[in-house]
Amino acid sequence: MNTPMRCSIHKGFSLIELLIVILIVSIVYFLGFEEFEIGKAKPKPLSPMNLKTEILKSELYEGQATLICLDKCRTCYLRSDLSSSFQTYPNAIDLQGIKAYTVDESDSLVRIEYGRYDDKKICLIMDFHTNGSATQIILENKEATYFLPSFFGTVLRFDSPEEAKAYWIDKSHSLSDAGAFY
Repeated sequence: MNTPMRCSIHKGFSLIELLIVILIVSIVYFLGFEEFEIGKAKPKPLSPMNLKTEILKSELYEGQATLICLDKCRTCYLRSDLSSSFQTYPNAIDLQGIKAYTVDESDSLVRIEYGRYDDKKICLIMDFHTNGSATQIILENKEATYFLPSFFGTVLRFDSPEEAKAYWIDKSHSLSDAGAFY
């Protein structure tokens, strides 16, 4: 006589199956949603194109500030005035390999060498003033050259520092000649 076979009905999930599901859901969450924070916009990495706007929106900015970047522009610090100490810029920085230039009184393009701070080479110093102005400067990295105006206007992108210098000189001369009609 044959014995009846017992059918075991499996109800629910085993502990291993539940752990695997939790692991998969966690991985999907961290890969897909880690950039999203509810109700809070993440600041953009500090780059030549948004340098002034990001500093002005920073929680460290209090109407006047000095930005100093060290260690090949991988680390930046901000202070609110001359008497306060530098505080680490808290957001991401995308200024690596920046070279800073200015145009001197004889309209020559001059590479700026800042010196050292805390025994580290300074790659960039910019001042931001209460009237909305900032240091007018030309910045160059491996992608392009950028002209950062001192007052209003947007950052302009050029192919070379010489093109940015020509723009700087043209705008300086047109501003100095603006009163010639009066």
